[in-house]
Order: sequence, then structure tokens, then C-alpha cells
Amino acid sequence: MKTNLILFVVVFTSIATFSQKQWTLKEAVNQALDKNISIQQNKLSLELAKKDVDIAKGNFLPNLSGNTGGNLNFGTSFDPTTQNRTSTTLFGGSVNLSSNYTVFNGFRNTNTYKQAQLGVESGLYDLKQIENDISLRVVNTYLNILFAKENLAVANVQAAISKKQIEAAEARFEAGAIAKGELLNFQSTAANDLQNVIIQENALDLAVLNLAQLLQEPAESFDVAPIEVGTPSASLLYQNSSAVYQKSLNYMPEIARAKLDIENADLNIAITKGSFFPTITASAGLSTNYGFDLKDNTITTFSSLNKPLFSQFNENLGYGVGFNVSIPIFNRFQTKNRVAQSMINKEISETRLESEKLQLKQTIEQAFLDVRSALKSYEAAKISLEAQKEAFKNAQERYNYGAMTLFDFDLVRTRLVNAEGIMIRSKYDYVFKTKVLQFYSGELVFD
Repeated sequence: MKTNLILFVVVFTSIATFSQKQWTLKEAVNQALDKNISIQQNKLSLELAKKDVDIAKGNFLPNLSGNTGGNLNFGTSFDPTTQNRTSTTLFGGSVNLSSNYTVFNGFRNTNTYKQAQLGVESGLYDLKQIENDISLRVVNTYLNILFAKENLAVANVQAAISKKQIEAAEARFEAGAIAKGELLNFQSTAANDLQNVIIQENALDLAVLNLAQLLQEPAESFDVAPIEVGTPSASLLYQNSSAVYQKSLNYMPEIARAKLDIENADLNIAITKGSFFPTITASAGLSTNYGFDLKDNTITTFSSLNKPLFSQFNENLGYGVGFNVSIPIFNRFQTKNRVAQSMINKEISETRLESEKLQLKQTIEQAFLDVRSALKSYEAAKISLEAQKEAFKNAQERYNYGAMTLFDFDLVRTRLVNAEGIMIRSKYDYVFKTKVLQFYSGELVFD
């Protein structure tokens, strides 16, 4: 009863100490995803991929270009009517518009557009993979804080118990019931318990710092909200690793990314094969020119000079259309060898997919084994803790009646402290490893 009262006081004091904002697990994950530099860089890469789609889409449109130029000429010119040479200063120029359109180029534009769209999808999967890694890291760091808090609470309880024992031992020493050496042993044990409190406080500070840095928040006023860990289920979430693996094939972004690489390789083959086909282009052009005699001489050779500018544009206007067909006949086997390279690259992508699947399967098998081992450790820790509690209760009674030495009593008490620490560690280890399996199956929820 006394121990429960002390534990209540310690927990209440701890809650009062951490009265600032407490981050929930969902808030922590969202903050980490929002602030992470790698995610921000990946989002910018995704925007670049979207621009590649716009560029590829533009290849389906005709281009349009215009140009103009002017010349200033000095000298004399010969008028055949008067048989005289006349000094002139002529300024003239031209205006041209032209347009080209690719009618057919072996479907290379179409396949390039599809490839650019795949680039956006691949970028999304890359982003998802980074988000998954960061989310799992936040969960682990978050649980480390809760783990450190429980360790600190236990250490505080032990220190409070030691303090009560010193008070009782001092009273017994003054009454002559125990020797001075036994009192000193109690004081030494209490000092060790206070040192353990400091160690656990440092461990908590480090765990808080790790998560605060991950979220890019100041660690001085940082705290997390408790989550209901309670007593984890003693039954496994999944019967075997194969069930998790089959779910992960439809969920994990690295698998989808590897599949897109194969599609991209197919498009590369199609684009390369497009060089075997002829290329057909159409063109259209419009041009006109103008000229002025700056000395305003009346020269019949340049009868159109000095007319209004738009009149000259209209009189000198010309336009035309055309087409061009380029047929590849022999290019030193370059296209053939590029197609062969593209096919080899597809085989590489296929083997990479199989490698990703194998790696994922092995990771899940290891994770499933870790969960099973963690469950066994957790169950053993529960049994050990219950046994140590009973042993400590019995030892405390025996020591109070003088039937046990202080040395033996400290051994029992140390085993209880160790059992409590193992219990906390095994509980959080089991919880985290269970969440890893949930992550791979796509069922991890951060609420």
C-alpha cells in the first residue's frame, strides 16, 4: 500500500512537471513529415518530374517562329530608262513566319509522354518510401520517450522506498536494534538509487532530444502525450510472415517503384525502336519585304520603294507549305544496338524487382521472428516480475523480524529492480516490433 502511494505521488509530480504542450504520436509524425529536408527535396524533384510531363506534352504541338532583319545600303544605281547612274541610300528588310509540325516519328513523342508520366508516379513512390521510413523512426523515438519515463518513474519509486528505509533504519539504530554498519549500508543503497534516478533522467532527456531534433522543435519545452500501451496482447497479430508479405506486396512503395521501372524500360525499348521508322514533318511559311530610298530619288528600277509600309507588306507577301520525309536506311547499326541495350536494361529492372521482393520477404521474416521472440521475452518478464514481487514482500517481512541479513535483503531488492527494468524494456520492445509488422502490412495507425 505504501509503495502504491509513493508511485502515485511520483506519477502525479511527473505530470505536474510536464505541464507544457504534449505532442501526440500523430502530431509528431505529421510534424516530422512536414519539416524533414529530404522530403522537401523530394517534393521539389516531383515538381521537376511534372514539368517533364508538360515538356513532353508540348512535343505534340507545332512550333512557330518569326524573324526580321534590315539592311542599309549606300552607293549608286543605274537607271536603264535615263541611262544615268544615281546616288542612292536604300534601307530595306524582310519579315518571316515559319511553323513546323511532326506528323509521325515512330511514336517517340507518344512514348516519351508516357515515360514522363511514369516519372511522376515513380517520384510519388520515392516520396512515400521516405515518409514511411521517417514515420517508423518517429514511432520508435516516441516509444523510447515513454520507455524512459517509465524507467524514471520506477527509479523514483525505488529512491523513495530507500529514503523511507533509511528513516526506519535510523530509528532502529537509535533504539540500538541495528549496528552502525547496517545503517550505512542503507544509506549506500539509497545513494545508488539516487544515482540511478539521475541516470534515468539523462536517458529521458536524450530520448526527448532525439525526437525534438527529428521534429525540429526546441527540446527545452518538449514533451509527448502518453499512449495506452497497457498490457500488450499475448497473441500474435499474424499467424505467419507470409500473410504479412502478401499484404506488403500491394502496399510497400519500393515494390511499386520497381514495377514502374520495368514499364519505363518497355517504353525505352519502344522509343529506341521508333528510330527504325521514317519521320514525317510538315511545314508552312510566310514572308514579305519592304524598302525605302532615303534620298527619295525617282528610280524606276525601285518602283516599289517609298510606298507606305503596309502597302509594301501586302504587295510583297508570299507563303507556302511543304512536307519532308526522312527514311532511315543505314546508320552503322546504331539503332539496332541501342534497342539491344534497352532490352538488357529491362532485364536488369526485372531482376531488381525480384531483388526488392526477396529483400522485403527476408525483412518481414526477420521482423516476424523478432516479434515472436519479443513476445516470449515479455511473457517471461511478466512471470519473473510477479515472482520477484512476492520474493521481495517475503524478504521485507523476514528482514523486519530479523530473520534475514541486510546483504541478502539487498540482493532480493536488486533482483526486483532488475525485473522491473526488464519488464518495461521487454514491453516496449514487443510493442514497437508489433508496430513494425503492422507497418509492413499497411495497417499501422498513428492515432
